[in-house]
Amino acid sequence: MYIDQLREYCIEKKGVTESFPFDKHTLVFKVMGKMFALIPLEKWEAGYPSINLKCDPERSALLREEYAGITPGFHMDKLHWNTVRADMDVPPQLLLELVDHSYERIVAGLTKKLRAELDALDKK
Repeated sequence: MYIDQLREYCIEKKGVTESFPFDKHTLVFKVMGKMFALIPLEKWEAGYPSINLKCDPERSALLREEYAGITPGFHMDKLHWNTVRADMDVPPQLLLELVDHSYERIVAGLTKKLRAELDALDKK
């Protein structure tokens, strides 16, 4: 998978913004101001294409056992975040599914007010 494909997939989701809040090398995707994906661009360009995604802890454990390309989130809460390598044994479709899962976990945790604002985006 190419970086532009992954970026486009993330940014197309409802209520998503992209920014560089930490440094000029870490692209962060947020839904309603809450992070759901981080891409270290320097590493990607150096041949280490990866993305950090939020994940249900039980599912994380299973995925980490099954795929060498899924490890505890680098510089993240290791229980709730995974680093997913796009160049290893993780199928592209699973990678996109994990992006969806991360997005959905963040949306599920939004306040009622933020969820209502997100829902209102459909009506515009």
